[in-house]
Amino acid sequence: MQLQEKQKLRHMYGLGEKQFRTLFDKAQHMKGIAGENFMFLLESRLDNLVYRLGLSNSRAGARQLVAHGHVTVNGKKVDIASYSVSTGDVIGLREKSRGLSAIKDAMANRVHLPAYLEFDENAMEGKYIRLPERSELSQDIDEKQIVEFYNR
Repeated sequence: MQLQEKQKLRHMYGLGEKQFRTLFDKAQHMKGIAGENFMFLLESRLDNLVYRLGLSNSRAGARQLVAHGHVTVNGKKVDIASYSVSTGDVIGLREKSRGLSAIKDAMANRVHLPAYLEFDENAMEGKYIRLPERSELSQDIDEKQIVEFYNR
């Protein structure tokens, strides 16, 4: 059961085992509840926030947008998908990237924006306002199982 939860979350965010474990170890050394910290660290990755802002239809697509240099953080190009975005950071698209069909398609199909993000359609940039609350994240993940898996 614990392994299934870990694999489900790992595949949901598209991470390899080593990246996943490194992030978990970082969460364990933070103050607070390790499982919730882990979810917040996963959620604050640049590729995930590009996906959450609706600039891509999938996390894999968001990772590719970042890796190909289409995304900026606070006006500077960032091409590292695992970049940890801080609250208050502005995530945008480079001028030359705004017309990409993949981005236009994703924007047209966007469902809703989480409450912890803002998006300005004219400037094509979003802001990471605050850390998400646990209730705003995926409810079908039991992060306690993942903590137990790594602590055995």
